[in-house]
Amino acid sequence: MSAERPTMPPVRLNSEAELARDALAAPLLVRAVRLARWAGPDTRVGAGGELVEAQLPAAAEHLGLAADEDGAAYASEAWRLAVDTGLLDVTDPDGDALPDGPEAEGTVTAGENLALLTGGSPQDVLAIWLDGLDAVHADATAPVLDDFEDLVGEDGSIDFDALDWDPEAEAEFLDGVLGNLYLLTLADSGAGDEPVPLPALAASMIVPDDMGEPTDDILEQVSEAMMRLDDQFRLLEPIGLVEYRPVDEALLVEEGEAPDGSAADEDDVTRYGMVKLTPLGLYGVRTRMQEAGVDAPAVGDLADKGAEALLDGIAYYPESAARAEVELWLAARGTGDAVAAAADLLAAARGTDEGAPLRRLHCQQALALAGPEAEPAVRAVLDDPRLGGLARVWLAERGAADVPAPPEDMIFWLAVDTIAAHLDADGELDELQGLVEGLSTQHSGFFDEVWRVDHPATADVLEAMGRLHSDKKSAKEARKAAFKARSRAGG
Repeated sequence: MSAERPTMPPVRLNSEAELARDALAAPLLVRAVRLARWAGPDTRVGAGGELVEAQLPAAAEHLGLAADEDGAAYASEAWRLAVDTGLLDVTDPDGDALPDGPEAEGTVTAGENLALLTGGSPQDVLAIWLDGLDAVHADATAPVLDDFEDLVGEDGSIDFDALDWDPEAEAEFLDGVLGNLYLLTLADSGAGDEPVPLPALAASMIVPDDMGEPTDDILEQVSEAMMRLDDQFRLLEPIGLVEYRPVDEALLVEEGEAPDGSAADEDDVTRYGMVKLTPLGLYGVRTRMQEAGVDAPAVGDLADKGAEALLDGIAYYPESAARAEVELWLAARGTGDAVAAAADLLAAARGTDEGAPLRRLHCQQALALAGPEAEPAVRAVLDDPRLGGLARVWLAERGAADVPAPPEDMIFWLAVDTIAAHLDADGELDELQGLVEGLSTQHSGFFDEVWRVDHPATADVLEAMGRLHSDKKSAKEARKAAFKARSRAGG
């Protein structure tokens, strides 16, 4: 059975200790902790657990913020996070959980999680941070209440239906944006080392893949999404999820003129917002995706698994990630078990199922990292008609002595198996074409013999060679050989 392709490429995460240190340094969590330690018996909260307005100036001052509207807003935000993450417990004066109601007022005490931030494990810290991320994510997808008074009914309740707000759609859109940013961060091209322009990120969610020139309506939607994302990333940055350069407000002034009278450079893409996931952000987005059922592997996930799980798991990994995963897998077994590890890899490489050729290719690559200690296990399969070819390649690459010459049928079988593996891996076309032409020209009369190879993929490989070979005569011979192979197989 062929291995399933993961929805997301594998991510290399920092250690839990490093991620926990980053979480503890997130500005919003730092402020939340400071307020949790500042709160005392005289601290009063409202019905929703929020700090009463009269105490916001003192809270802002404790955080080193100005006792103005902005300082009060930052203090209120930090207080809410402290409550949402269990750094503070809110109770009514009788010691019960705070009831709902506009007149309710209670007190606060230190929550259990406050002690965990200093005395708990990295996993404890990250669990608290993830709760904080969920709370900030909810704030970021909440409706924007520009005309709040118009939404309040006579009984004091808010008419959310009048907002035309779909909470699920809002959350799904932001998660989709974060998922695209996650993919760009893991790009093999190295694009993940650079921040992503906000317009490109918004367009990735709005512009259809098959659209050429975007319409005015699409461009307007992208612009609206970009401004919404600007607000959201401003909220997500203090929790440590992203590094964010906001949209330059000068660009929002009519006719491209800044408030100071200078001209706004509309060609500078960085002024439209630039965003990048932090290492902690990679961890947070991956965790959210996993909770939503997305297959988002991380390098190291397979270190404690069996050899077959390893070879199937790295089947569609990028080369660098596959190498790192194998190195971790081998390291977990230690140098003393090199022979046993190599034997396990070779045993897992057996099979005639669809995914077997790719397993054998990754087995050969894994053995290259196993070191010379693996030689006894490799020599043990020299007579195996399915593994003997890759064993000889491994020994020859290491300059080993007494490597027996392979029989001709083993040579052809290995050629078919190798091409089948690369076809399954969907590698670069030029690389695959070079492999096809190289293998077919190494042996005279290749297509006269290869169609007889007893391999499940023989006909498919020959058909592919007919499509890929640049020499018209050889391509025609490959197609004829494919027809013979299908006739021989009775299909």
